[in-house]
Amino acid sequence: MSLPPCPQCHSEYTYQDNSLFICPECAYEWSDSATVADDDTITVKDANGNLLADGDSVTIIKDLKVKGSSSMLKIGTKVKNIRLVAGDHNIDCKIDGFGPMKLKSEFVKKS
Repeated sequence: MSLPPCPQCHSEYTYQDNSLFICPECAYEWSDSATVADDDTITVKDANGNLLADGDSVTIIKDLKVKGSSSMLKIGTKVKNIRLVAGDHNIDCKIDGFGPMKLKSEFVKKS
């Protein structure tokens, strides 16, 4: 199995730790569900492996705790008009009743 090079420093010496890829040279960590291609487009997959795009609607598949709040995002919450970003939390969105949020793609499915 060939591991992808680091998207930040392009090192070929990456290794995998569970679902994360780690670069030992620059210490960058990224998920296999979000990769940055050579033409700076972001490829993000949901929990079922479907490709996501800017403007898609998704549904949360697991109750999620919200940092700094006593409330939770409930399973089945619909999120409209997502925006894909690079990083660990690779979805930016606004959720009714909560406001702006960053979500991980492995906790959503495409609607």
